[in-house]
Amino acid sequence: MKPEHFIGLDIGTSVVRCVVGMYDPNGSNGPSIIGHGSAPNQGMRRGAVVHVDDVADAIVHAVTEAERIAGVTIKRATVNVNGAHVEGINSQGVIAISAANREIAVDDRMRVEEAATIVNLPANREIVQFFAKNYSLDGQRNIKDPVGMHGVRLEVDAHIVTASSPNLRNLDMALEKAEVLPAHHTVSSLAAAEAVLTRQQKEAGTALIDIGAGTTNLIVFEDGEVQHIAVLPIGGQHITNDLAIGLKTDLDVAEAVKLQHADLHTIPKKMNAMIKVGDKAYSFQFETISLIIESRVEELLEYVDKELHKIKRSRKLPGGIVLTGGTAKIPGIEEFTRDKLELSSRIGKLQNIGGLVDTVEDPRFTVVVGLMLLDMLLLPAIPTSHHSGAGVEGVRGLVSSFMSRFR
Repeated sequence: MKPEHFIGLDIGTSVVRCVVGMYDPNGSNGPSIIGHGSAPNQGMRRGAVVHVDDVADAIVHAVTEAERIAGVTIKRATVNVNGAHVEGINSQGVIAISAANREIAVDDRMRVEEAATIVNLPANREIVQFFAKNYSLDGQRNIKDPVGMHGVRLEVDAHIVTASSPNLRNLDMALEKAEVLPAHHTVSSLAAAEAVLTRQQKEAGTALIDIGAGTTNLIVFEDGEVQHIAVLPIGGQHITNDLAIGLKTDLDVAEAVKLQHADLHTIPKKMNAMIKVGDKAYSFQFETISLIIESRVEELLEYVDKELHKIKRSRKLPGGIVLTGGTAKIPGIEEFTRDKLELSSRIGKLQNIGGLVDTVEDPRFTVVVGLMLLDMLLLPAIPTSHHSGAGVEGVRGLVSSFMSRFR
C-alpha cells in the first residue's frame, strides 16, 4: 500500500527544513503541500555533520513544526546527502545474455546496473545513488530502456554518486536521535531538479545550480538523464564572511548587509548602504559591497564552469542554467550568471504544486519540496547489502535510475 503522506527533510548547513505533502484531495494527480517547518542548524559545516546532537535538535524542531501544521505524525522521510565529500564518477557495466533469441528482461537490466556498481572504492566511501545514462545492446548505442529487445551483450553507461561513509553514519545517527527513519537518501541537486526542471529542459541539456549556505550543488541533465553531479565547497556563508572581512564589521551586520543590500546589477542605484542591527546604525559604501559580492559569486561560477568543462558542456547547454537556493535571491544574479557562463539563466520555479505554496515558493525551499516529490515517486527503500570485492556497503539509491519509468 502507498503511504498517504510524503515527507521531505532537507538537512542544510544553516537550516533544517521539512515539508509534508499528499496527493491532491481535489482529484488531480499532482502533489499538495499540507505542512512545512524549519529550524536553525548549528551542527553542520559545509554540508557535513560536525555535532550530532545539534543536528538532531534542529531536525526535531523542524519536524515538530511540520507535524503541527499538517496534523500528522512523521516517522520517516526522504533525506538529502550534502557536503564536499559527495562525488560523482562514471562507470560501465557489461553482462552476457544467455541466448540470442531471448528478450531482455527487467532482471537483465538490474544485473547490468549491478555490474556497473562494482567499482574500486576506498574503504571509507560508499555508493549513495546510481544513474543509468544509456544502454548499449550488441553495439547499438544510446538505448533508453533495453527491456523487450533482443541481443547477447548488454552494456550500461552510468553515473555513480559516492559519499564518505563516516559522514553518512553521522547523518544517520542524527536522524536516529531525532527518531526519524530515512526512507531514501538522495543528493540535494537531484531533489531541486525534481521540483523545478521540466522534462523538456532535462532532454535539451540543462544545468541546475543550488546555492546553499555552505555548499553549492550542481547537476547536469541531457537526453533526460543525469550526466554529472558535483558539490562545490562554497555558498552563501562565504559571501557573509567576505563582507565581514571587507567591511571590517561583525558577522550579524555582514549578514544583514547581504540580505538587504546585495545587488549584482551592473549599475549601482545608490552611493551608501544604511543598515540597522539592534540599536546601532551602520553605513557602508555600496560600491564596496557590490565588489565583494561580485568577486565571490564570480569565483563560484568559475568552479561551475570547471565542472562543465570536465564533461565538455561549457557554453554548450541549450537549456541553460537554472538557479535555486537562498543565494539565488540576490537581485541581478540571473544576468550575472548569463554573462559569466555565456548561457541562458533563470531562477527555478516550482512545477505544478498545490496546497500551502506561499512559503515554499521561496528558492530556499526548492530542495525540500523536491525531496517530498521524490518520496512520492521512489519505490520502497532497497535493503542494505554487501557487495564482495566492490568496497561498497550498499547501493542506497539504485532505485533512482528507475524514476522516469513511474511518470
